[in-house]
Amino acid sequence: MTRSRKREIANARTSDKPRSPTRARTTAKPRPVDPRRRVSKKVNAEPQPVASGVTQKLQKVLAQTGIGSRRKMEELIEQGLIKVNGEVATLGMRVSSTDRVEFGRRRVDVTGSSATRVLLYHKPEGEIVSRDDPKERQNVFTNLPRPKNAKWIAIGRLDFNTSGLLIFTTSGELANRMMHPSFDTEREYSARIFGELTSDQMNLLLSGVELSDGHGQFEVCEPIGGEGRNRWYRVIVKEGRNRLVRRMFESLGYQVSRLIRIRFGGIVLPPRLTRGKWLEFKASEVTQLEEQCGLVPQDPTPQPVVKPAPRSSRDTRKTKSRPD
Repeated sequence: MTRSRKREIANARTSDKPRSPTRARTTAKPRPVDPRRRVSKKVNAEPQPVASGVTQKLQKVLAQTGIGSRRKMEELIEQGLIKVNGEVATLGMRVSSTDRVEFGRRRVDVTGSSATRVLLYHKPEGEIVSRDDPKERQNVFTNLPRPKNAKWIAIGRLDFNTSGLLIFTTSGELANRMMHPSFDTEREYSARIFGELTSDQMNLLLSGVELSDGHGQFEVCEPIGGEGRNRWYRVIVKEGRNRLVRRMFESLGYQVSRLIRIRFGGIVLPPRLTRGKWLEFKASEVTQLEEQCGLVPQDPTPQPVVKPAPRSSRDTRKTKSRPD
């Protein structure tokens, strides 16, 4: 048998052997990647302008412009103070971006292109939360940037001698939701009083005391330090009545010498936010806040804690700083 013949027989035997599993796996074609995995869900999208011909309820549109809450807008409509295309508006009327809406002599922008804005402000003592003050004292609005086609609405007030967290928004509906009593929004304060509470007195404040305008109580009341006769307490209330915390302590004969609001609902006063300065929420944080208040459909995925964007009043406006 010639050498060439032997070589042909050997090659034929080799070709008849099955391929090993290892070789089959290495030569197999890779599985295609599911294209759905490459699609990222778009979140925090900016609100789109209301398209021409798309209508919404008049009171809802007015509330979104920052004039006031939806309930307040319904009252203005019933009083005949709102006009649409020159005619007195009626409750339940629907408007689109092409309609001319007027409140008194002011034309209201109802295009829907203005996104809701939210600011955190560290109010110092000596400022009033009002634009109209007979005494002409400094107000909190002088330190805030001017929104376009809207106005700032304070979510909860602080009295003249109280400092701490203030939240502002251009959405009347959002402000109304956050302040409405049905939400039981917690307000947390650090209070310094002259004197020291006994355990019986703290229990009394937790169970409630009678004030001139009804029953008042603390959800939490606990000591957090102090020196000498000046003692600090952490207190939480679920109401926004005028001077409630001060009057609660005064009912037991204690004078509050300093009061600082450090939390409103789920929003905490950022430590880096000094007095007289503000921080603005990003669009994603505003959307999350609206979801928490039930203004947009809830996302089934868990949401992180709301934190303000690293944009401060130092970037756009120089305000007079006060020592902490």
